[in-house]
Amino acid sequence: MPPTAGDPLLRRADLGDFRLPNRVVMAPLTRARAANPGLVPTELHAVHYGQRAGAGLIVTEGTWVSERAIGFVNVPGVYSEQQVAGWRRVTDVVHALGGRIVLQLWHTGAASHPDHLRGALPAGPSAVDPHERSFTPGGFKDTVTPREMTLADIEGTVADYRVAALNARRAGFDGVEVHAVGPFLIPQFLNPRLNLRSDAYGGDRAGRRRLLLEIVDAVTAVWEGRRVGVRLSPYWSSGDRFTAGEETLSDYDALVAELNRRPVAYLHLRGRDLAGPGAAPDLDAFARYRRLFDGPLIANLGFDRASANAAIEAGIADAVSFGTHFIANPDLVARFALGHDLAAGDPDTYYSGGAGGYVDYPVSSG
Repeated sequence: MPPTAGDPLLRRADLGDFRLPNRVVMAPLTRARAANPGLVPTELHAVHYGQRAGAGLIVTEGTWVSERAIGFVNVPGVYSEQQVAGWRRVTDVVHALGGRIVLQLWHTGAASHPDHLRGALPAGPSAVDPHERSFTPGGFKDTVTPREMTLADIEGTVADYRVAALNARRAGFDGVEVHAVGPFLIPQFLNPRLNLRSDAYGGDRAGRRRLLLEIVDAVTAVWEGRRVGVRLSPYWSSGDRFTAGEETLSDYDALVAELNRRPVAYLHLRGRDLAGPGAAPDLDAFARYRRLFDGPLIANLGFDRASANAAIEAGIADAVSFGTHFIANPDLVARFALGHDLAAGDPDTYYSGGAGGYVDYPVSSG
C-alpha cells in the first residue's frame, strides 16, 4: 500500500488519560528474556522496548504480580525492588524516546505447575485441572489438579495486584493493564467449568466475575484518573475447559457492561481466531462488545494495516494492537506511514533468550 498520512491508524487518539500520537498499539508479547534468578528486567528489555517507542502505546509482556503468580520461564516480575529498578530503566528509555508504556499484570493460577512453585501445587478457583500445558524449566508439561484458593488466598491475590500497581507507578509506568486473557487465573474464575465455588466468588456469573472486579477496583485506586486498561478474551478456546459458546459470550456481555462502572481507561479485546491463513479479522466479534462498553476499545488479533484502518474507520475500534508485526518491525508505525513492506519474524527465537530475534531486527531503509 502506498504511504499516506491520512490513515486512521496514524491519527492521534485519547484512551482514558493516555494521549496517543497514533493508534498503533504494541500488544503484550511474552519473550522469556528475564533469564536470571530474580526475574529482573535487563538492559535487553530496555533496548527492546526503546526500539518500539514509536508505538502510540506499548503494553509490556505479562509481568508477575507475585512469586505465586509464576507460570512461564524467564518472565519478569514486578514484586521485588530489583525488578522495580529494572523496569525503571525500561520506562526511562521509552520516555526519553517519546513513548508511552503500561505494565501488564499477570497471574497464571491453575495453569502453572509445581516446577514453577518449588514443588507446591498451583492454586485456582476450584480443584479442577484446567488441562493446559505449562512452559517449565524442563519444557512444556501438563498441568495438574490445583488446590482450591481459600478466601485468604483470594484476598492476598487482590492485595498482590494492588502492590504490583504501586510498584509500576514507582517504576515510572504511565499506567497498567490487567491481564484477563487466555486460560489463566482471572479467566479461570470466569469459567463455570473451572469455577465450581458456592461462595461469593462463584455460583453464578456475578460471583464468578467478582475477582476481576475487585482486582480492577484495587488497581484503579492506585492511579488518579483513567490509567488502567483491561484485556479480555471472550472468544478464547483451548482444550475441553475453554469454549466460546453463546453462554460464555453472554457472561462476557454482562462483565463488559459492568466495567462501565469502573474508571477503566480502555478495553483491550482479543478477537476470534482467524478462519484461516490470510483471513481478515471478524469485525462483528469486536462490534458486539463495542456496543456494550462505553469507553475506548483496542482491537487485537490478526490485523494488518488495511484491516486495522477499516476497523477504526468503521468506528468498531479506537486503536489496534499488533503483536507478531512488532516482533520483526520495531519501526512498525514508520513502515505503516511510509507504505514499506513488513519483515517476518523468526519463531525459533520467540522464547530462545538472548539478543537474537529480540533486539537485532533492522529498521526499514527503503
